[in-house]
Amino acid sequence: MNGNKQAYFAGGCFWCTEAIYKKLHGVINVTPGYSGGSLRNPTYKEVCTGNTGHAESIKIDYDPELISFELLVEIFFSTHNPTTLNRQGNDVGSHYRSAIFFNDLNEKNIVKAYIQKLENETYKSAKIVTEIKEFEIFYEAEDYHKNYFELNKVQPYCHIVISPKVEKFKKIYKERLKKD
Repeated sequence: MNGNKQAYFAGGCFWCTEAIYKKLHGVINVTPGYSGGSLRNPTYKEVCTGNTGHAESIKIDYDPELISFELLVEIFFSTHNPTTLNRQGNDVGSHYRSAIFFNDLNEKNIVKAYIQKLENETYKSAKIVTEIKEFEIFYEAEDYHKNYFELNKVQPYCHIVISPKVEKFKKIYKERLKKD
């Protein structure tokens, strides 16, 4: 893949995280799916029961010459609440947990150092509950989940939950956005 890399994050609803990372310069592709559980080839319906151990996740294909893993991690922590266990807003359950699935020891160390920095500077009174787990496998979500926000902007969840999150992200990271 020409030196491209992959990162695997779970930060609540994968429609939200996909919508954010797709806008970043250096990100080639974002795929929603499931990671962190034991059930092979899970479906959305199965993951939503909370019994598979999987989290709604995204796979980010990126060019490390254009965007660093460190910046991907920074954006991850700035676009969801890493102090709420198994919850992001009204989305509740272990499948909405905060998690980073690292590929190697370097990525693990970057994540741990960033969490330590956040706990020292930003979240002094709350503990970050983001799961840090070695990447094992990623299962792609069903096709109707792919590019969900872009294809369903008028859907109430997209309009009420995702749009404000994306707009806030675009203001903070405007210099990092893809040129349309």
